[in-house]
Amino acid sequence: MEIPTFWAVLAVILLLLELWTIRGVLRSNAPVNSRCMWVAVVIFVPLFGMLAWLLVGAKQHAHPKASS
Repeated sequence: MEIPTFWAVLAVILLLLELWTIRGVLRSNAPVNSRCMWVAVVIFVPLFGMLAWLLVGAKQHAHPKASS
């Protein structure tokens, strides 16, 4: 695997993870302004934004469990 190919694959993986994180942010129960802030952080600081959302944001704004 050539070096440029490695970086292209890594960039695609990062992009897919970023889109998955944005989807999770938008589907959360957070207020709209909080979701907009999280999406901006994930877009402008991708790696830090994804880690911050997974460690802090996702726990604070989790979906309520459906009762059966």
